[in-house]
Amino acid sequence: MTDGIILIDKPAHMTSFGVVARIRRVLSREQGKKVKVGHTGTLDPFATGLMILVIGKECRNAGNYSKMDKVYEATFHLGQESTTGDPEGALTDISDIVPTREEVDAAIAQFRGEIEQRPPIFSAIKINGQRAYHLARDGKEVEIPLRTITVHSLDVIDYNYPELKVRTHVSSGTYIRSLAVDIGKVLGTGAYCTQLRRTQISTWSIADAKKLEQFGITD
Repeated sequence: MTDGIILIDKPAHMTSFGVVARIRRVLSREQGKKVKVGHTGTLDPFATGLMILVIGKECRNAGNYSKMDKVYEATFHLGQESTTGDPEGALTDISDIVPTREEVDAAIAQFRGEIEQRPPIFSAIKINGQRAYHLARDGKEVEIPLRTITVHSLDVIDYNYPELKVRTHVSSGTYIRSLAVDIGKVLGTGAYCTQLRRTQISTWSIADAKKLEQFGITD
């Protein structure tokens, strides 16, 4: 392939840029020349699931794909908070409160529809030309403005304290880590995201994605 898109099922513990680099290496080797490859929206290293990679001339349309709605399945851990909102951060015990299922459902209901959300400080958002995560890692104070997002649906898949599993259909620009933190604050328990899997981008499904092993990539 020299132009078009490739659907990839990103494994855990790999950056989105790492996925792009590996696919670029394989395609460039096959074509005997450097092939341009880009992504249309990052997934955190701990996350898995659907990525749309743009190849060759299709790279010019990357922005169109990044604006599309997405569907995620996630697991939130109640009772603690993480400095990054995910398993990679430092954890702090917040509460041993065990919310009832009714309380969880009531909290979840507050996050459906059009809401305001503050992205995590450990994110790729630029603040005065610098990535927020670079500033945060340097110990600098980071203030990220609220943004308006749309949560089209948010449903509980399973709840067995301290684990809360959800499925959500959201607009572009939504941070599931922030959703976990905000739900934890409403419940009074604290929360962070331990598992995250993107299963759909617009009409493209994870069922149609290829694993890196199918390209001969094992590292």
